[in-house]
Amino acid sequence: MVEQIRSDAPVLVIGLGRYGAACAGELDRLDRDVLAIDADLGLVQKWSERVTHAVQADARNMEALKQIGAQDFQVAVVAVGSSIEASVLITANLVDLKVPQIWAKATSQSHGKILSRVGANHVIYPEREAGERVAHLVSGRMLDFIRFDDDFVLAKMYPPKFIRGISLTDSGMRTKYNVTVVGVKSPAKPFRYAEADTIVTNHDLIIVSGSNEDVERFAALDR
Repeated sequence: MVEQIRSDAPVLVIGLGRYGAACAGELDRLDRDVLAIDADLGLVQKWSERVTHAVQADARNMEALKQIGAQDFQVAVVAVGSSIEASVLITANLVDLKVPQIWAKATSQSHGKILSRVGANHVIYPEREAGERVAHLVSGRMLDFIRFDDDFVLAKMYPPKFIRGISLTDSGMRTKYNVTVVGVKSPAKPFRYAEADTIVTNHDLIIVSGSNEDVERFAALDR
């Protein structure tokens, strides 16, 4: 039986580089209890007042992890990326401590495979994902882009001419291009959910969902 993880469960963040610090800081902003650890005392002191708890420890050492109570956490983020060996060893230590949910940062596909094999539940590729996102944005067709694991993407863009001034149903875009407008933003107004009778104007932005290939094709239409 899979253990249910509480949505407010405290999070152990290992590594306070740019990625780990951003993760710990955002979790703290979301009112999650965070224990952030790093071997670098300077980084620990820097973040000690920005997260719930920050301590200096070498997470490669199993006894050090036990002393800080790592075994009591349901969720851990391994944000160490500079050393693949350290990342893998820390992840293996957390697996041995039976931490139910382990998120681990990988710097390459091979690194990610090793992390998965030693027991990481989720492997994140921040550099690769950021690179893919920028590649879509520099084309000028999209204003924002998010890809999910199963080739499902969300993209923010200006609407193509053929859907402006008519309802989304009448535009036939879902039938023609296999994409769906899920949100619309008018100037000086928040995003709203799109409905079948929503009419998009020349000044609106839209959020489109679909496969990567279909959204790319739709984004290339005349604007």
